[in-house]
Amino acid sequence: MSLTPRFPHFLHGGDYNPDQWLDHPDILERDVLLMEKAHVNAVSVGIFAWATLEPEEGQYNFTWLDEVNSRLKKHGVHMILATPSGARPAWMAEKYPEVLRVNDRFERAHFGGRHNHCPSSPVYRAKVQKIDRALAERYAGDENVILWHISNEFSGDCRCPLCQERFRTWLKDRYGTLDNLNRAWYTGFWSMGYTAWSQIEPPSPRGQMANLSLLLDWRRFSTWQCADFIAMERDTVKAVNPDLPVTANLMESFWDYDYFRLCEELDVVSWDCYPTWTGGDDADLAAYIGMNHDLMRSFRRQPFLLMESTPSLVNWKAVNKLKKPGMHLLSSLQAVAHGSNSVLYFQWRKGRGNAEMFHGAVVSHDGRDDTRVFGDVTEVGKALETLGDGLYASPVQQARVCILYDWSARWATEYSQVGLNGKMDYHGTALAHYRALWKMGIPVDFCDMRESTDLSSYSLVICPQLYLFMNGIEEKLRTFVANGGTLVMTCFSGISDATNLAFLADTPYRLTDVLGVRETELDALSPEECNHAAFTDGEVWRATGLCARPALEGAEVLAIYTDDFYAGLPAVTRNRFGKGEAWYLAARFDDDALLSLYARLSGSLKLPRALETDLPHGVTAHRRGKYVFVENYSGKTVTLSLPGTYEDALKGTDAGDTLTLAPCTVSVLLED
Repeated sequence: MSLTPRFPHFLHGGDYNPDQWLDHPDILERDVLLMEKAHVNAVSVGIFAWATLEPEEGQYNFTWLDEVNSRLKKHGVHMILATPSGARPAWMAEKYPEVLRVNDRFERAHFGGRHNHCPSSPVYRAKVQKIDRALAERYAGDENVILWHISNEFSGDCRCPLCQERFRTWLKDRYGTLDNLNRAWYTGFWSMGYTAWSQIEPPSPRGQMANLSLLLDWRRFSTWQCADFIAMERDTVKAVNPDLPVTANLMESFWDYDYFRLCEELDVVSWDCYPTWTGGDDADLAAYIGMNHDLMRSFRRQPFLLMESTPSLVNWKAVNKLKKPGMHLLSSLQAVAHGSNSVLYFQWRKGRGNAEMFHGAVVSHDGRDDTRVFGDVTEVGKALETLGDGLYASPVQQARVCILYDWSARWATEYSQVGLNGKMDYHGTALAHYRALWKMGIPVDFCDMRESTDLSSYSLVICPQLYLFMNGIEEKLRTFVANGGTLVMTCFSGISDATNLAFLADTPYRLTDVLGVRETELDALSPEECNHAAFTDGEVWRATGLCARPALEGAEVLAIYTDDFYAGLPAVTRNRFGKGEAWYLAARFDDDALLSLYARLSGSLKLPRALETDLPHGVTAHRRGKYVFVENYSGKTVTLSLPGTYEDALKGTDAGDTLTLAPCTVSVLLED
């Protein structure tokens, strides 16, 4: 599908900040010539340009943006136009201090930085709507403008009086009465009960941090606040032209907001991807980034945009590494393989000063086009043009595997004071299961626990550490297995309800008959400890971190613990239920164990792989239509057999019977 109907092709380009170069017209003229040379066809403009667009209150200056758009248009470069709400000008902070955010110690910020606005401020909302409407009226009808970019990298919370009152209103809508809230939050503990709505404050190290239900609801409220702000901006620009799509750039593995919820307000999902590739064995990092790509694709069940990536290095990590030769093409096409319809960068040209003056860019301070980085970017632009519309119109391979990944479960798990305090690592647990499937080139979707979630199209559903159950997910899982699906559920699942109150029942809640087992106790292992699960065929799995003690309720025992006081208890079980089966993993098992598990299940379930061949360590494959991307993150030269007849889509030659990949390289195979 086309995410940008006005230009239905792969986008290649990135963040462009011409407002920083208005005193260098020669540079602005040269930029578009260099963009043509680098095969750039789209740039994001105006993201942090509010002070230039509105240098004084109510005095708009769009002349420079008109000139930039005209210049880009002449050279075939389309514009992704941003709303400037990510960083407000100094005059606004000085005149209207209420627009500035209040932190978790109830201290109001001063002017500076970005993302420090109050999302509740009527003044700020009015100012944002006014400039957004003015931009839309001027540019939304221009065919060269192909997408709205709403603000930038939403993050954080505000605890000002306005936001506090809005939180209380949100809670009233959610719970209706204080009695309901007190029950849901279990406020009988430590005399936490509320007798007036005005007594409720956001969580703070100066106040309440022990009520885990409050912490969970604050995260939900903050998500709602952000979604509401996005919707306000979206509705403002779409009132002028409802056909121009809207996106907002998300971030990897993000904690602050529930991205499934935010993406309900967007037409297009996009995200900013900044891994530190070493050029050595980057297999684990590649799987982590692959999971993020697949999450982005899963939010709206459609292609996404890679909105930001670096063409070379970043400047904000502890160690800022250049990409090794080949890595830029490999990492860029990794995104395309997982469903991206763009490769876009931060940034086009390095700034002369301030915090990002050394952040990587296509064009450096010297302005040259004969650099290694410029050559790498040009190579990607050519590759996207070569792969062309045939690949652009191709969907990623349909997944028959779904991992349940839910932000409420994540927040509740990591707030919980149990087991490995501060290291319950919901995301890392989900990643470990994803990584095993990634190694085999098996496509994966992600779902959360919303009421509309439908699991019926999957053969395998995986619930890693799904501590919190809500919206009847247990009934959906029960039905899924009864109808012939295979469920894998780990320890520490089905413990609490939607408000983070423990179920007063056997756990996993309402699934003990499906799994044929109930969880009785959870043990935490110190870093130097481990346990093992022994199978009857001699295979042994290693367990670290968490080990549960289960009690059988009819399941078949596949492996037993070998160590400690629970030696001999079930460690891995399988239970037939209806037409399907449910597996229970009583411990947090290592990568080799999970790879063994999913190799077994992929065989019995006949799960499709992108390439039906053995993949060496560090090599994975992903299919998009008839195109197969074979990616080498091992740091070594590898050779693998090809199971069919393929053309090398980038070279236009026959791929042969075997494929040899140098370190940090990718091959795109077109199936005959």
